[in-house]
Amino acid sequence: MSGIQRTALVLTIIGAINWGLIGFFQFDLVAAIFGGQTSALSRIIYGLVGIAGLINLGLLFKPSAEVERTEPKMNEQ
Repeated sequence: MSGIQRTALVLTIIGAINWGLIGFFQFDLVAAIFGGQTSALSRIIYGLVGIAGLINLGLLFKPSAEVERTEPKMNEQ
């Protein structure tokens, strides 16, 4: 997984947590931190999370062997 994909995955997770907070508690963490839903910084964060979600769509179509991390086993060194 490339650095861009990892960053996109982190942003997607942040977005999912924010949506969970909105759904369960009616609390928008991004808006609370960055000055409301209509502030420029909040809109940038929302946009980055949306782009990250689009980037992560590619993970759905990759073969599972490419998604899995390949690390050597302890006894194969």
